[in-house]
Amino acid sequence: MLPGVYSAKKKDGTIYYRSSITYKSKHISLGSFDSEYSANQAYIIAAEIIKGSDSIENSFYRTYALSFEKIVSLINFRDNNMYIPTPIYLRKNYFSYYLDINHELKFDIEDLFYYSSHKIMKRQGHLFVNDYGMQVTILGRFGIKPHAVCGKDYIFENGDSTDMRYSNIKIINPYHGVSLIHTKSGNLFRVKLHINGNYTIGEYKTVNEAAVAYNKAADLAKDHGIERSFFENYIEDLSPQEYARIYTELDISPKFLQYLKRQEENR
Repeated sequence: MLPGVYSAKKKDGTIYYRSSITYKSKHISLGSFDSEYSANQAYIIAAEIIKGSDSIENSFYRTYALSFEKIVSLINFRDNNMYIPTPIYLRKNYFSYYLDINHELKFDIEDLFYYSSHKIMKRQGHLFVNDYGMQVTILGRFGIKPHAVCGKDYIFENGDSTDMRYSNIKIINPYHGVSLIHTKSGNLFRVKLHINGNYTIGEYKTVNEAAVAYNKAADLAKDHGIERSFFENYIEDLSPQEYARIYTELDISPKFLQYLKRQEENR
């Protein structure tokens, strides 16, 4: 066998080739290949990387022989003395997670353990990981709900949507059915409930009032026979007594109440 290569056999008896390299006393798998030559090329490129000084950006061309993720892991190990299986490069006070050569995400060091064992994937613009067999959006780690809209429910303080450090993400609205609107007299929170279309419930001075208003509208819809599963907003900073008071005192759009009445009469 060529250096760094050994053969293996699939369940159906087909022969394939694996490549590996040992660096700083650690045995590192480089992947599986269809030919002995390809496996050896991966070994040669890995050796060049760990003996050289090229940056990640300057090593992109080597993907003809070795996966980009493995290139990042090897360069990080070479430069920072820590082998991480996911494509992470440690920097001062934060780390970079490379989706590919053109997409670099930045995270706080406190997230290193999690992303060292969770691969980030991208689908239709959404970033997620597989966690206990479920696809979980990475924004959930910041308390951002799956339905949240960037610019309306949360923002990136410095305008960089690849900067996932906690200090850069500001949650504007943590609740379902609520959106911040800007008026001449100041900011208000508009509530909408979706029932065969969006119905405006009202506009409220605080986000907590708006969250309660959404719950109240959903309860009224159910009371009028609308069989639909609505989200429920949980407002942690309201005591049961405060919640009940706000719930009772809040006004709901007369048009929405009229709509509910018509729906009940038509049943």
